[in-house]
Amino acid sequence: MDKFKQTFRKSRRSFYRRLPTIGLEDIIDYRNVSLIGRFISEQGKILSRRMNRLTLKKQKLITIAIKQARILSLLPFNNNEKPLDKTLIKK
Repeated sequence: MDKFKQTFRKSRRSFYRRLPTIGLEDIIDYRNVSLIGRFISEQGKILSRRMNRLTLKKQKLITIAIKQARILSLLPFNNNEKPLDKTLIKK
C-alpha cells in the first residue's frame, strides 16, 4: 500500500520551478541600466528575490550593481515624481 501512495504523490517542487529572468549571456553590471531597470519597482525600490525569481548569488550581484549605478547617477535613488500633466503647462 505504501508503494502505491508513493508513486502517485505529487511533487510540490514542480509548482515552484520557474524560468530564469536573466539569460546566460546577460552580464550583471552597473553600466547595463536596461537589465538593472527590470529589478526596480516604480518607486525606485529593489524588488525582492521572490518577485525577481533570482538565485541568492544573482540577487546580491543585482543589488550591488543597482547601488553602484545610483551612486554614479545612472539610476535615481527614489522615483517619487509624478508624471507631468500637460494641462497645467501654460502656452
